[in-house]
Amino acid sequence: MDIVERLVPHGLWASFQDVAPEPLVRAQGGGRQRCDDRAVLAAIVFVATSGCTWRQLPPVFKASWQMVHRRFTDWSRARVWAKLHRIRLDQLGASGELDWSRCAIDSVSIRAVKGGPLTGPNPTDRGKLGSKIHVICDRNGLPISVGISGANLHDSQALIPLMRGIPPIRSRFGPRRRRPAKLHADKGYDFDHLRGWLRRRQIVPRIARRGIEPSGRLGRHRWVVERTMSWLNGCRRLHRRYERKAEHFLAFVGIASTLICYRRCSAGALQVVG
Repeated sequence: MDIVERLVPHGLWASFQDVAPEPLVRAQGGGRQRCDDRAVLAAIVFVATSGCTWRQLPPVFKASWQMVHRRFTDWSRARVWAKLHRIRLDQLGASGELDWSRCAIDSVSIRAVKGGPLTGPNPTDRGKLGSKIHVICDRNGLPISVGISGANLHDSQALIPLMRGIPPIRSRFGPRRRRPAKLHADKGYDFDHLRGWLRRRQIVPRIARRGIEPSGRLGRHRWVVERTMSWLNGCRRLHRRYERKAEHFLAFVGIASTLICYRRCSAGALQVVG
């Protein structure tokens, strides 16, 4: 198995072909032959997982880093990564792998090396510029909604946009679903208007109260989202934000979420076959 097939397995490549925009048709005549999209996608996944810069791409992909970055920009603008994540969520939902009984929300702050939109002074990093990654995961730790913001944005302000960002996901039985039965959160989300917003949507809030109960009391359920953050950190490109454009940084978050969901799909398929 070569590196392209290892980084982009057949199942992931088939899903990508369903959402990728059609390449521009060149006029007959001169010009270089278009580099294979699968090799370019493998190079992008390599950057995401290894954390290397675009200029450090090894020649094994047989594509220049400028071309790989250009196609990454085009695909990010076309929201390919969000669509690919959505396809994987639908496959997990249809196979019954998503557990909507309990969801959890959390965020992690990282340093923004080059600044750019959606950055801000990080109160936990001596006021240096940073960004936050916000995640809602299901009971199994699978990310179902992700977003980014400046590091100075309070966690509570991300709950409603992130909940609204959950797409209607296929279910094994019945209609599509986008609301969990319960939502677990730490004391950073302890506000009455958030509890009311969740209850109006028939979602039971499980939020630690400041000064009343420790966040650790909900730890037996909230550890799942902390594990999800660890999975996201498996994509080393998310250890620091090197992208000036917010859509590029969000693209890497989407790629990491897609890989997490794809691995769960693959594991489920292996269990069925076995």
